[in-house]
Amino acid sequence: MATTTTEKQDVSHEGDGHGGHHPRLQHHFVSLDQQFSSAKLGMWLFLLTELLLFSGMFVAYAVYFNWYPETFAITSEALDWRMGFINTIVLLASSLTVALSIHFVQKGQIKAMLWSLGATLALAGVFLVIKYFEYTAKFEYGIYPGAAFDPSGPYAHMDVPNAIQYFSIYFVMTGIHAFHVIVGMIVFIWLIWRGLRNHFNPEWYTPVELGGLYWHFVDLIWIFLFPLLYLI
Repeated sequence: MATTTTEKQDVSHEGDGHGGHHPRLQHHFVSLDQQFSSAKLGMWLFLLTELLLFSGMFVAYAVYFNWYPETFAITSEALDWRMGFINTIVLLASSLTVALSIHFVQKGQIKAMLWSLGATLALAGVFLVIKYFEYTAKFEYGIYPGAAFDPSGPYAHMDVPNAIQYFSIYFVMTGIHAFHVIVGMIVFIWLIWRGLRNHFNPEWYTPVELGGLYWHFVDLIWIFLFPLLYLI
């Protein structure tokens, strides 16, 4: 919960510079609880649209897997499950640190919250660095999405019918996920910036909780991507 205040603010109070309202309470809400509930509902609706986006890609993956199992078996050898596993551990650790950031701000431990957000930001960066090396290892030998696909070297045997579709699905799914990771990093930088200016406290920390909710969704999507792309 983003606040411990449940009662409607006294709008008749004078001299606080906010008409009796909490400085973070928008005028069209009667309490911080109501404001938080509305913000959280909005975030859930946004994540629902994101789920629909990834669901379409999962359907494309399932159709491809069903239509071309032989090609899938050959092309999936290009993926290094060890890199995928390391990135899975990295994202699970980042879910822990972002959850700790919410816990610490609830307790009023702002410095600990900042360190937790910083750790989450760093782990997200590690994820992208690993993904960069994973991509470049494929680009070096002509493994590209779409018409640029021209495998060579250790991947030359993957120049089989419908291999282009497989790698297009792979790059689109992991690329869009990586984009969401970058968005999350921007959010964490913004949260750290606001935290350094003492914008958050145990009574109001809605942006921190919503940022954490978004990040858990990003991590959850990877939990599905990893076994589907790297292990099956």
